[in-house]
Amino acid sequence: MRVPLMVLLAASLGLAQSPLPLSMKRAVEIALAPDGSARAALAQESIQQAQDRVTQAKAAFLPNLDTSVNDRSQTTNLKAFGFSFNIPVPGFSIPSIVGPFSVLDARATAQQSVLNLSDVRKYQASKATLAAVKFDNDATRRQVSDEVARGYLACLRTDADRDTARANVELSEALLALARRQLTAGTGTGIEVTRAEVQLANDRQRLIRADNDRARAVLQLLKSMGLRMDSSVEFTDKLVYKPVDPASSEALLERARKARPELKTQQQREEAARLTHSAVKSERLPTIGASGDYGAIGSDVVSSRATYTLGVSLRVPVFDGGRREGRREETFSQYRQEQIRTRDVGQQIELQVRVALESLRSASAEVDASREGLSLAENELAQARRRYEAGVGTSVEITEAQTRLQRARDNQVIALYDYNVGRLDLATATGTIGEYLNQ
Repeated sequence: MRVPLMVLLAASLGLAQSPLPLSMKRAVEIALAPDGSARAALAQESIQQAQDRVTQAKAAFLPNLDTSVNDRSQTTNLKAFGFSFNIPVPGFSIPSIVGPFSVLDARATAQQSVLNLSDVRKYQASKATLAAVKFDNDATRRQVSDEVARGYLACLRTDADRDTARANVELSEALLALARRQLTAGTGTGIEVTRAEVQLANDRQRLIRADNDRARAVLQLLKSMGLRMDSSVEFTDKLVYKPVDPASSEALLERARKARPELKTQQQREEAARLTHSAVKSERLPTIGASGDYGAIGSDVVSSRATYTLGVSLRVPVFDGGRREGRREETFSQYRQEQIRTRDVGQQIELQVRVALESLRSASAEVDASREGLSLAENELAQARRRYEAGVGTSVEITEAQTRLQRARDNQVIALYDYNVGRLDLATATGTIGEYLNQ
C-alpha cells in the first residue's frame, strides 16, 4: 500500500498524528529511501567515490595542458657560466655582468602518454572496483531489507505476545469470577479463589512485560528505518502461516549463486586484484610519451617571437632497487587472498541456503505441532471447567489446564515467528528477498 507523502513527513518530524499504517514492504521502502537507513545512504556514497577514482585513472590517457606567462627583469654573471673575454684592445672590455634586461615568455605546454600498459591495467582495475562497489551497494540494500523485515517480524511477535497476554488475563478474570461464584454457592473454597487471584496477578505482570517488549521492538525498528524514535506506527500485517513449497536444494543453490550480490561483489574484487597485479608487472615494460610547448618569447610584447618545442620520449625501466619486484609480490599475494575469499563466499552462501531450507522445513512441522497442541489444550480447559462447575472437579485441574493452554498459545506464537523468520532466511540466502516482500 502507498502512504501519502505528508503522512511520512509528519512521521519523520514527529508531529502529532494518528499512527502510521505500516506493512513490511512499506517499512523496507522507507528504510531504502534517501533519508532512510544510514547504511544504505553510506553505500550509495561509496559508488560516487568509486566513480571519481575511475575518472582519476582515466586521466592518464588524456593530455595534460598547462599555460604560463613569465615576465621578468634580470642580470646575469657570464663568468658563472664559464665565459671569459680578454680583448687586447686598450680601453675596451666586455663586462662579465649583463643586464638588466627584460624577458617576456607566454607559453602553452602539453604532455601525452602514448603507450603505457600499466595505466591501462590501472584503469581496468578501477572499473572492476566500481562494479564491485555497485554490487556491494545492492548487497547492503538487501541487508538493510533483511534487517528491517526481521525487525518487523520481531514487532509482529511482540504484538502476538501482547495479544496472548491479554487473552490470558481475560481467561484468568473469567476463572476468578467462576471461583467466586462457586465459593458463594458453597461448592468452592477460599483457597481456590486465592489461587485464581494469584494466577490473575501473574498474567497481568506478563502483560506489562509484553507491552514493554513491544515498545523496545518498535524503537529498534524505527532506528533501522531511519525514522524518529517518537514516531507512532500501526502494523497492518500479522504473524500468519503461508505454506510454501521450496524447490530442491540444488535448484536453490544455483539460484543463489546467480542472484546473491555478495558473490558478484567478491568476484569483481578478485578481478580488480588481478588487474592491479598486472598493472604492477607492466611497469617493467617500456613507455612512450610525447610532449610539446608553443609560445612567444622576447624582451616585451612587441618584440616577442613565436617558439615551440616538440619531443617524443621512450622510457625503459632498468633497476629500481627491488621496489617494483616487492610490489609485484605484494599484489600477487593480495590477488590470492581475493581468490580465497571468493571460494569462502561461495561456501558461505551454500551453507546459508542449506541451513535456511532445513530451518524452514522444521518450522513448518513446528507450526503443525503447535496447532494440535493448542487445540488439545483448549479442549482440556473446557473439560476442566465443566467438571469444576458440575462439582466433580477441583480448581487445581483448571489451573493446570490453564497453564498448559498458556504454554500452547506461546508455542504457537513462537512457531509462527520461527516459520516466518525461516521464510525470510531462505529468501535472503537465495537473493530473492524482493519477491518475499511482494508476497
